[in-house]
Amino acid sequence: VSRNGKKIKLNNFKLVLLRSLIGFLSIASYFYALTQMKMADAVILNKTSPFFVMIFAALFLNEKIKKTQLFSLSFAVIGALFVIKPSFGSEMIPALIALSAGILSGISYTLLRHLRKSESSETIVLAFCTFSTLATLPFLFTGKFVVPDLQEVLALFALGIFAVLAQFFLTKAYRFSKAGDVSIYAYSNIVFSVIIGIIIFSEIPDYFSVFGGAAIILAGFINFYASRLRKAAKVSTASEREKTSKRRATKAS
Repeated sequence: VSRNGKKIKLNNFKLVLLRSLIGFLSIASYFYALTQMKMADAVILNKTSPFFVMIFAALFLNEKIKKTQLFSLSFAVIGALFVIKPSFGSEMIPALIALSAGILSGISYTLLRHLRKSESSETIVLAFCTFSTLATLPFLFTGKFVVPDLQEVLALFALGIFAVLAQFFLTKAYRFSKAGDVSIYAYSNIVFSVIIGIIIFSEIPDYFSVFGGAAIILAGFINFYASRLRKAAKVSTASEREKTSKRRATKAS
């Protein structure tokens, strides 16, 4: 495969394959959860992924967790618990699967952070799409496949296009930023999912889910703005050092 006359090269086959597998399992878990619980609840739990990125990036990429990140992580955990509503019944299983989608997604994005050193965005997306296609082929022969009508074909086609575009832009974003910073912009999904759930599916989230979703969004904003303040402080410190060194050089001359 080539792009602009240049071949798309695969440098780290094992890690790209692992990332594709984990990404596929994450999406499969997420899709299952969407069919078994309210859409807004599934989206909220899936949006815990940035906090798992934070944890896995610290464990495997040596990115330090700041105090503000721990604070935001605690908010995210509280929010997830309110959405899951822990119980010992079978109704809790879809919520746990939705949460596992967030965990797997966190691992996937952490791998993206590592793979950006050796692989292009196009390589990672192409590998993921190829793996997902091959992994879903066996389900055609389970006897449960139903031939879709024209409307369903168009809907599936649109879904595929938007999913590929989302993967591409998300991969680009994680390639050019720290693993925990990009995610703040994805929290708009929660708001849109609530609106779509109410308008199209008549799914009204309960107070626990609203509180949990708000806590997770707040945690994301805390993490994002704390990161920006740290970057601004570093720039200011570097600027002061440069000014000091210039003054010393002027005095010496």
